[in-house]
Amino acid sequence: MIGRIILLLFLIFILVVGGILWFDYLNVIDAKNFTGPVFDFLRGMPLIGQVIPEGAGRTQPIAGDDVFISLDAERFAVRLEALELRNMELERHEYDMQNRRGQIEQMAQELEERQRSLDERENSLNSMLSDAELRDRTVERNAINLINMPPERAVGILANMDDQDVIDVFLKTDEISEAAGNASIVPFWLSIMEPERAAELARKMVSRPFALN
Repeated sequence: MIGRIILLLFLIFILVVGGILWFDYLNVIDAKNFTGPVFDFLRGMPLIGQVIPEGAGRTQPIAGDDVFISLDAERFAVRLEALELRNMELERHEYDMQNRRGQIEQMAQELEERQRSLDERENSLNSMLSDAELRDRTVERNAINLINMPPERAVGILANMDDQDVIDVFLKTDEISEAAGNASIVPFWLSIMEPERAAELARKMVSRPFALN
């Protein structure tokens, strides 16, 4: 019976010590306040009643305000990094937009230059056409006047004109006579001209029968 009682007491002691250590690990109690006097007594130090400083002998540190400050700083750093990434992305988009804008402006400038060149060519062609129409009307008016003159007087006027102008009048005279269904008077003008001038004009008319400048 005595052996069993001692065994039970030993088990109870182990359970009590294990419970104290477990509660100390959970920070429910401070085991130092309970075990300190016992250990001091066993070491021959009668320090019964001595106050143990608070926090001594704890096996798990208590989280202080610095931990929460560190967590806030880490969250702030993560948000700051996200903002920097977003800023870099926006800058890249802005750079791409500027490049595209530059390309569009360059294309617009090239199109504007092409349009200006086309306008200049059109104006030049219109001017040439207007000059050609004016010259054609002038040649037609001169041909009509010469047709209505006596042949000798008409040949005298033609003698003072350049060869190309005379050829233009001859060709326009042929057109007017053909449109009216009459015979052209050009062969008669050539017959009463100086032979050398008449031959030269006939040769040029054969080589360039439709030259009107």
